[in-house]
Amino acid sequence: QVQLVESGGDLVQPGGSLRLSCAASGRLFSLTGMAWHRQAPGLQRELVAAVIGGTKTTYADSVKGRFTISKDKSGNTWYLQMNSLKPEDTAVYYCNVRIGSVWYRTSTTPWGQGTQVTVSS
Repeated sequence: QVQLVESGGDLVQPGGSLRLSCAASGRLFSLTGMAWHRQAPGLQRELVAAVIGGTKTTYADSVKGRFTISKDKSGNTWYLQMNSLKPEDTAVYYCNVRIGSVWYRTSTTPWGQGTQVTVSS
């Protein structure tokens, strides 16, 4: 089993910054990737950023240049640095990990509570 715990969400004004954290534990053998997703009210969950193999990084067009995905030295805590936040970034943010060639959380598995980010003045 793998445990993923997101934190760091908050209410922030437009233009502000936040850093989200994802603490991963459990059976993390062959961890090959990590991703951040978000889901706004009434919308489908979308990919925000992902890194696979430690080098291949992908960002949604809407966050390019503003968000950065990174990890700590242990590789078990991942971050999403979010700058120049906009109201449209308001959503619940979730993390996911890739074990081998398989993403742990899928469309048919629970995603937990995530962490709420609200961008509003």
